[in-house]
Amino acid sequence: MLAPLAPLGPVGVRRMFGKTGCSVTGRSGRAQGGLSDWDDGTMCSAMQLMTLVPILGDQLSPGLSALRAADPGSCVVLMAEVAEEAGYVAHHRKKLAFVFSAMRHFAQELRGLGWRVEYVTLDDPANSGSLSGEVARAVARLSIGRVVATMAAEWRVLDAMRGWEAALGVPVALLEDGRFVCSEARFAAWARGKKQLRMEFFYREMRRETGLLMEGEEPAGGQWNFDAENRKPPKKGVAVPEVARFAPDAVTEAVLALVERRFADRFGDIRPFWFGVTRGDAEAALARFLRAGLPRFGDFQDAMLRGEKFLFHAVIAQYLNCGLLDPLAVCRAAEAEWRAGRAPLAAVEGFVRQILGWREYVRGIYWLKMPEYLEQNALGAVRDLPGFYWSGETAMACVAAVVKQTREEAYAHHIQRLMVTGNFALLAGVDPKQVHEWYLAVYADAYEWVELPNTLGMSQFADGGVLASKPYAASGAYIDRMSDYCGGCRFDVKVKNGAGACPFNYLYWDFLARNRGVLGRNPRLGPVWRTYDGLPEARKAAIAADAAGFLAGLA
Repeated sequence: MLAPLAPLGPVGVRRMFGKTGCSVTGRSGRAQGGLSDWDDGTMCSAMQLMTLVPILGDQLSPGLSALRAADPGSCVVLMAEVAEEAGYVAHHRKKLAFVFSAMRHFAQELRGLGWRVEYVTLDDPANSGSLSGEVARAVARLSIGRVVATMAAEWRVLDAMRGWEAALGVPVALLEDGRFVCSEARFAAWARGKKQLRMEFFYREMRRETGLLMEGEEPAGGQWNFDAENRKPPKKGVAVPEVARFAPDAVTEAVLALVERRFADRFGDIRPFWFGVTRGDAEAALARFLRAGLPRFGDFQDAMLRGEKFLFHAVIAQYLNCGLLDPLAVCRAAEAEWRAGRAPLAAVEGFVRQILGWREYVRGIYWLKMPEYLEQNALGAVRDLPGFYWSGETAMACVAAVVKQTREEAYAHHIQRLMVTGNFALLAGVDPKQVHEWYLAVYADAYEWVELPNTLGMSQFADGGVLASKPYAASGAYIDRMSDYCGGCRFDVKVKNGAGACPFNYLYWDFLARNRGVLGRNPRLGPVWRTYDGLPEARKAAIAADAAGFLAGLA
């Protein structure tokens, strides 16, 4: 039977079978499962009805709230691969294969734990093509008396779930997703009354509340972050550990064949496929990173090197975001490495900040600001996304390298995303919604709740400063300092203007000039404006002309 549900979610739990006058109670008149109080103590055939527990492709956790509130003996778990989710953006083929295979393996895991799982594959002839359609089909074909689900992590899916009760004619309970460190309500309480929302201060509260990297009331090492010790330029010849790779099993091979057949025209290489697809795989990938990557993660977390796709990064975001790893457990495992003397504090703090800080912060922003957040465009950017974001065919070596890697691996690390492809889109004035849809499509770890704020807010500054205090705009000098992409590029990063100049150089100043009306009073850009104002008028004219010519060529 179900455990008490109402405290777990904002929707609460409805009275069961109220329309028929039937109830399920014991002699006390209280529902045996603790769901609600009933009007009478009669017993009836409703006892035979089952609870349907739909599980989404990013909810692959045995500790999911809907599963914790359910009992295998009275529930049916529903999992479905649906065309609607596979196609609302043009997902990378490797991403689709990862999600579908992880779902199929999770279904096996649940069956091994005693759950009855109804699994609908993408190529099932009866598949309705949508999550809501599959829930409706399950309710119609099975003896379902109620639906209990964990709330979706994306707004559009949750919006559809909120309509299930009216559409299905059975009670529906939507439970809070407890797999995050900070609940939506907790974040909203933190944000209430603040003129500015800044990750650094949120992160400090999360450190205090969890005790991570704390020594009593003070941060370990006497400071909250160690940026000054991290983010070193790339170092040629540094020994880079191999990322964890997993050979496809028979289940994954079947999925790969399905994706190759159904999505032949989609972006992205599907083979070689090396992602883990089980909880054991994800834990093994984490263990490898803790042992081999974490000690030097801080040093080179912002570095970019040709031929080194992963450097010292964990490459576990796809496992975290689909539920195969628990974020707090990952942070505690990293902290244990520091306390055991196997990894420096600076590296561990930088890694923990990405999960406990940024990941939780952007989720909080997402739910605080949606659905209006999706339409934000504070800089009025309207240019179409250039075709080379899909083809990689551009003379800019840095952009070409990152797009090629993205096509091959459905992965690029945060600086490649932010300061190469994101930076270029920002400087070029690309429509932020198109940029968002590209990032959502091409990366295996991309789900809207985490990708949208990172793209619209941090990368494109389309929210006008809600998430970040200033645009992450940079000239070619930053890319040259943090990578080896510029060597051998057709454009010269040292040249500021003219046909052979790095486009990032003149686009940077042109971006600032054309957005001065919005950015002119940003306190963090004061030194930049003073530099620009001090440029000779001839240089300003050359910047505008070079930028206009280059941008016209993008079409």
